[in-house]
Amino acid sequence: MEGVGCSAALGDAAAGSPRDLSLVPERIQRREQERQMEVERRKQKRQDQEVEEEKSGFFAAAFARERAAAEELLRGEASAERLEEAANRLQGLRKLLNDSVLFLAPYDLRQGQEALAQLQAALAERRLELQPKKRFAFKARKKDAAGATQVDAAPGASSAPSPPLATEEGAPCLSWACGFSNLESQDLEKNADELHQRDILLSDLTNCTVRLRGNPNTLRLAKARSCKVLCGPVSTSVFLEDCCDCVLAVACQQLRVHTTKDTRIFLQVTSRAIVEDCSGIQFAPYTWSYQGIDKDFEDSGLDRGRNNWNHIDDFNWLARNVASPNWSILPEEDRDIQWD
Repeated sequence: MEGVGCSAALGDAAAGSPRDLSLVPERIQRREQERQMEVERRKQKRQDQEVEEEKSGFFAAAFARERAAAEELLRGEASAERLEEAANRLQGLRKLLNDSVLFLAPYDLRQGQEALAQLQAALAERRLELQPKKRFAFKARKKDAAGATQVDAAPGASSAPSPPLATEEGAPCLSWACGFSNLESQDLEKNADELHQRDILLSDLTNCTVRLRGNPNTLRLAKARSCKVLCGPVSTSVFLEDCCDCVLAVACQQLRVHTTKDTRIFLQVTSRAIVEDCSGIQFAPYTWSYQGIDKDFEDSGLDRGRNNWNHIDDFNWLARNVASPNWSILPEEDRDIQWD
């Protein structure tokens, strides 16, 4: 009844002259102001919730529509044209997901990321189906003690022994993958033309420095020891597996690190990075730069203004109120690295 009396008193005062307000006790005026502010706050909250629900509904419908179109393109007989269109659809899905991060629930965001990763894996698999498989001609090479193999040779690695090249006679090369493997103490490089929207594999490298100046589609680093890997913006996912004592600088949409230890990662990522079965992982913001990186960021579709480099999910550490012992933030005094 006091609230009713308060409103009535203020109503009567408002109906008279300004001097009538002085007849209303200050305590009642203050309470009425607080009541009105609470009404406005609840109204604004309802409006904000309606906007968020509308955005979430739009995202769900748009994502489902584009996902279905991409899945349809990945079914049936593979062709370069269909896979190119599917890749464009996935690029649109990545942009839609990145633009919706701020208002999506964590579960919906994770579901979207997993769906996108599955589609990307399916695209890579269908691309491999277009690889030549009929007849192979092997070019002889001298046997070397290290048994080093370089995949899709690049400038800066001419001193490495040439691998046995497998080509299908009479058929064009349709490879989307490239990289380096089984090398030790080498400086390795690839430029933008060699990397653009390709899947990069780096494996079994020891004490190597790898510079990838361009915009790959995916990057996978496996079984690397004491290596420095510097990479331009990756449109989709970066995977690290079974690496030790490495330094990685990369920008990507998603990062997953498995069975890796004592590694520093200079990161720009639009989603939350994931570590699993790891130890001694340190994170810092992405600081590597090179001529042409601005264009590579534009081609990648990544949002340079969004960086979750210090938002890490450890699948082996579920305690929310206690920091994971498996990863940490690299101290600022240790971030000053002479990349080149």
